Amino acid sequence: MYMRRVSSLARCCLQASTRSRQSPAHRGPGVLSSVTGRWRTRGFSSDNGKRLDTSLFVPVEPRNMESPGSDIGAELTQPLNKSEVLNILNKFYRRKEIQKLAAENGLDARLFHQAFISFRRYVMESDPLQVDLHIVLSDICCGVGHMDDIFPFFMRHAKQVFPMLDCMDDLRKISDLRLPPNWYPEARAIQRKIIFHAGPTNSGKTYHAIQRYLGAKSGIYCGPLKLLAHEIYKKSNDAGVPCDLITGEELIHVDPEGKPSAHAACTVEMCSVNTPYEVAVIDEIQMIRDPGRGWAWTRALLGICAQEIHLCGEAAAINLVTELMYTTGEEVEVRNYERLTSLKVLDNALQSLNNLRPGDCIVCFNKNDIFSVSRQIEARGLECAVIYGSLPPGTKIAQANKFNDPDDQCKILVATDAIGMGLNLSIKRIIFNSLVKPSVNEKGEKEIDTISTSQALQIAGRAGRFSSMFKEGEVTTMVQEDLPLLKEILDKPVHAIQAAGLHPTAEQIEMFAYHLPDATLANLVDIFVSLSQVDGHYFVCNIEDFKFVADMIQHIPLNLRSRYVFCTAPINRNLPFVCTSLLKFARQFSRNEPLTFQWICKHVTWPVSPPKTIKDLMHLEAVHDVLDLYLWLSYRFMDMFPDAALVRAIQRELDAIIQTGVHSITKLIRASESRTALQILDETSKDSGGFPDGTPTPGPRRIRGTKSLPANAEPQKASLTSRLVQDGLLTPDMLKQLEKEWMSRHQSRGNQTRLNELDILKKNRKKK
Repeated sequence: MYMRRVSSLARCCLQASTRSRQSPAHRGPGVLSSVTGRWRTRGFSSDNGKRLDTSLFVPVEPRNMESPGSDIGAELTQPLNKSEVLNILNKFYRRKEIQKLAAENGLDARLFHQAFISFRRYVMESDPLQVDLHIVLSDICCGVGHMDDIFPFFMRHAKQVFPMLDCMDDLRKISDLRLPPNWYPEARAIQRKIIFHAGPTNSGKTYHAIQRYLGAKSGIYCGPLKLLAHEIYKKSNDAGVPCDLITGEELIHVDPEGKPSAHAACTVEMCSVNTPYEVAVIDEIQMIRDPGRGWAWTRALLGICAQEIHLCGEAAAINLVTELMYTTGEEVEVRNYERLTSLKVLDNALQSLNNLRPGDCIVCFNKNDIFSVSRQIEARGLECAVIYGSLPPGTKIAQANKFNDPDDQCKILVATDAIGMGLNLSIKRIIFNSLVKPSVNEKGEKEIDTISTSQALQIAGRAGRFSSMFKEGEVTTMVQEDLPLLKEILDKPVHAIQAAGLHPTAEQIEMFAYHLPDATLANLVDIFVSLSQVDGHYFVCNIEDFKFVADMIQHIPLNLRSRYVFCTAPINRNLPFVCTSLLKFARQFSRNEPLTFQWICKHVTWPVSPPKTIKDLMHLEAVHDVLDLYLWLSYRFMDMFPDAALVRAIQRELDAIIQTGVHSITKLIRASESRTALQILDETSKDSGGFPDGTPTPGPRRIRGTKSLPANAEPQKASLTSRLVQDGLLTPDMLKQLEKEWMSRHQSRGNQTRLNELDILKKNRKKK
């Protein structure tokens, strides 16, 4: 009887304590359930109806609760029968009322299950158990309590397993992206004049904006590429207007003492939103819709402090810009431009490389097609220039100059859509090798689809530039089957841009980390995006590259701000050497050991040898990217990456080496083909049981394992071809035959690729 009175008194104390803990001042975000009369938190849907993806909630190990030295709960009541407690907990889990109440408190079925498993393990393994929980369980075992009384203790534990349950309102406020104009108070403090120069490629829109920029007392140019920033930097200084260059990897002050000039040319990500200017030019404003980089144009448009802001780009962005400026109280003046030269879509496709003529540019959408087409062109005795995205800027300019030079024998250009902006080229006719291009959507997923009208116009517009020797441009396709679709694409109106990109800032992520200290950076960003609220004029940019780096360097001890900077580094995650380099940079940085010139030279094995094959060339391109990465980081961590000047010097040397390699690219392709001859030989012998001419494979003389031998293996100094000839496995005539068969097989694969592309085009046309 005495024990029961003590237990009842303890329950009264517990209820009073529970009411105190759950008073409005301590409850956190939540409301009182009108159905159950119990306390519940708000659900996980935001004000705009967006539902939080709770699969992003990673459970954390609850911190050990302080337990008394002796089992006070057992002294006040009685020792617990663990098997009986287990049975009670399982019944608690299965109760529909409990599941409903958990859902009202933010625990969906997945979170409820994970929290319960952790809670059950805690109850069964803790010895002694916390006093208040012990008393409640004892009462339930004795039949004087109800299993629903466990719920407050279960929720207390669940909030330790999922700490975000206790701070959802704060997290929602931090991730509320509905009013981006308010992020830039300096820009809102002035009344800016917005002038939109709208028109197609080669219409003079950028020229007029730059003329106003050069005539201003101060100005900033924001472009999408380093090449464009360099061009304006050079043009401005040549015109007698001192101008600084600011890119992610480079800062050049024209003033000998390093004082900032009144004018600056920069890549759009590097523009200042604090420095006042008279005139700002934001080029290619339509890229505000870009899934990966659109946030940079949004930031520049809303944040630059300039009396006049000149926007250059497609007319498709006019409506969106007008809507965005309406929210800032600023009007938009639109100036429309027409193309300065004519552009004609031909009635016939090229059909054969024998029909090429001076001034032709063949546009491919992958590097393999670039190599294949250039090889076939030079096999016909023609010289061609090559431009693709991963080439260093200096090499691109050198190839462009080679193609533009009227005294050079090179009259043909093979390029990717990298020529769409940033290079002045003297092109007469654009020839689309294909109309299918791989891309990445807003979710970070790879897609293969026909090029858009905007992309087609951007590329086709490079033909017949006003400043080139060709005053009329032409555009066609490689095969006749693609030509009707190209005409259809070019005839379509460009869809109006619907939304502008946004990206979480370092400050926002730091505030998230304050509330969720145990979450990884990738998980923080995932939760941020899932919780984020944007209005119809904005979208959150693709963060897959950011998360990729965050996961890659998660195990390295870095403070959050440094980790965030490393994750925003512009790298190609498809290049293993670049990714491992970033990993080594971060590891060295975490040890507080400066990355010196000697260290980076050892890492990239400098000095490097000229490329002998395409594989060598691609490795040198990756090395150039690694040096770019060093320079990018040196701009942000000068003390840890101290030798930027020396690294920039060897990068220029490397650029010259790559230029030489690209100049003789067909030789590299032929060298690569000869190195694959043995693989072809092995594949052919496997398929037919002998050599291409029908000769059976001689068993005792067959070379085993040669397919896996590295190209620079040193057991024999002679080349693989000469060794095969010496061993009697290959004759010169057979080698020629193999080369012919390889070319035939390569062309057949190209034909199959063409058929696959046509299938994709047909499917897409049916959908549309």
